[in-house]
Amino acid sequence: MYDFPLTGAQKSRLRALGQSLDAGLKVGRSGLTPEFYAELQKLLRAHELVKLRFLGADRDERETLCTQIADQGRCVCVGAVGHTALFFRQNPDPKARGVVLESS
Repeated sequence: MYDFPLTGAQKSRLRALGQSLDAGLKVGRSGLTPEFYAELQKLLRAHELVKLRFLGADRDERETLCTQIADQGRCVCVGAVGHTALFFRQNPDPKARGVVLESS
């Protein structure tokens, strides 16, 4: 599991940034395929913050999927509302970071 501790203020900031994002990835009938994870990794490397949309999943299923995506995708789920969820993984290279987290 990717363990990147975020404070409540940092999660709030990331959720605020995520409101203006379009869903870069969709989870549909085929579920969490290797192709899905490959695309997730590509988006996390490029943007650090990725919004995804669940198509046709009920509430309990979405919660399970968020946990599974965070574990297998080596990222943190910073929020999920309705059919969308927001995932974050900080770039290990400080010079390449696009999202600046305030330390609290």
